[in-house]
Amino acid sequence: MTLTVLAIVAVFCVCLYSISFMKKLNISFNLRTIIAMVIGIIFGALLQLIFGRGEVTTKAMSWITLVGSGYVRLLRMIVFPLIFVSITKAIANQEQNVGKAALRIMAVLMVTVAISALVGAVTSNLFGLTAEGLQSSDAEIARGQKMMDTYDNFESKPIQQQILEIIPTNPFYALTGQGSNATLSTVFFAAMLGLAALLLKRTNAKSADAFISMLNAFSDVIMRMVRIVLRITPYGVMALMANVTATSNFSEVLRLLSFIIASYVAIIIMFIIHGLIIGISGLNPITFFKKSMPNLMFAFTSRSSSGALPITISNMEENLGVPTGIANLAGSLGTSIGQNGCAGIYPAMLAVMIAPTVGIDPWSIGFLAKLIIVTALGSFGIVGVGGGATFAAIVVLSSMGLPIELAGLLIAIEPLIDMGRTALNVSDSIVAGVVAAKRGGVLSEEIYNRSEIISGE
Repeated sequence: MTLTVLAIVAVFCVCLYSISFMKKLNISFNLRTIIAMVIGIIFGALLQLIFGRGEVTTKAMSWITLVGSGYVRLLRMIVFPLIFVSITKAIANQEQNVGKAALRIMAVLMVTVAISALVGAVTSNLFGLTAEGLQSSDAEIARGQKMMDTYDNFESKPIQQQILEIIPTNPFYALTGQGSNATLSTVFFAAMLGLAALLLKRTNAKSADAFISMLNAFSDVIMRMVRIVLRITPYGVMALMANVTATSNFSEVLRLLSFIIASYVAIIIMFIIHGLIIGISGLNPITFFKKSMPNLMFAFTSRSSSGALPITISNMEENLGVPTGIANLAGSLGTSIGQNGCAGIYPAMLAVMIAPTVGIDPWSIGFLAKLIIVTALGSFGIVGVGGGATFAAIVVLSSMGLPIELAGLLIAIEPLIDMGRTALNVSDSIVAGVVAAKRGGVLSEEIYNRSEIISGE
């Protein structure tokens, strides 16, 4: 490690300490997180301004990203134990009617992703975005080829098979986070185990009670671990934002600035629609966003719906009054189904951009109607392959008869738009959980309307 790199890392450590010192000054957790994000942006921007994107920056960030990547890995470490124990406990203890809640959650996810597809398509049209005339670099050509290869692998497995694979043949393998359907497979196994414990009460109450008692204790330990990990959120956010601003290719960003602006306009419109849905449900949307902001900020910086899952579940339970079982279902399903940003806005905008290259009018009613239907159904059908933006684009573009490889033209700005998309995906999960709980009459409005925001510290 050179002296320059060592000095950069030392300065970053001082920044980390400043956030720790703010806690001693009784500055709130949420404000510390916001300040950490701003410091990370400034630090990364200065690093690129002074040293560029060369060897010094690369070596320095390889150490700095240990904080951000380590935090994300810690969150992912607790995702599957949290999902498993919470859903099993909720069903075994008969805390809520989880079956009806699941249907309500999926209905919200599917309706909102259809709306987001329309918003994405209209926004793309209004901005006049088109793939015509865009030049391809070697990286973009390689990305397009990779998407074609991914499509070949995807097409070889029918949607029926992808859905069937939600049922795990080896639940312990799914619990390790492996496989294409790990999250939904864990949800399925947890639901079956909880149901078995519930039915066991009728024939062997002693064994059922012993199992549930052990489950409750395990749940308490897992939640304590979640709170321990959440305490380091500001430090993780700072490192993640520093990495984004230090390593982004801003010349390429400027080349595709119109797409970035259009994407964020569509994302903001969908956030407004989320607020309207909360308002129609009889709840205060300002309270919703105020309490969800730290959750959405982490999703924005980490670009990981799955990584944000423990924070999402904790926020729904402790700040928004959603019961444990429903919070876990909404968070878990939202990582794979109906993602408004990745599976709604993004593929719809790509379709509108690419359509003129093959002589299709992107304003035609037939094209827009088909696009909305394909996007909504595709957002559910891709659960077998993870539900990411790439697979959503593959499903939509191939179903619309559009060339898939042209989507590789946007590789340079993928990280920047992915931050907003991920925050929107997480917001949709929270909306689904809150609405399902409210419609089921199990939402604690006392917790929802409480001014205090619990941060997990």
